[in-house]
Amino acid sequence: MRVYSVNYDLNRPGQNYAGLISELENSPNWWHFLKSSWLIATFETPEQLWDRISPHIDKSDTVLIIEVVNRSAGWMSQEAWDWINVNVRRAA
Repeated sequence: MRVYSVNYDLNRPGQNYAGLISELENSPNWWHFLKSSWLIATFETPEQLWDRISPHIDKSDTVLIIEVVNRSAGWMSQEAWDWINVNVRRAA
């Protein structure tokens, strides 16, 4: 299993992104820790993950999916770090 950081800017005003959120939550394991960033633990490749979520993205939006490796720094809740430490180490 790999962990990917999914980051997006949803640029279309008034657009309903419930489908995108629901699709991300359908992943085997996930953590939503910032407004437009998710950590997704999955057996999918980045391309497969993109294929799954892209129907829920407007053409004016921007999305970055990148694999997370076991090096990190930042200021977040202990709960967030616990999720990262458990899931990213498992994926390594």
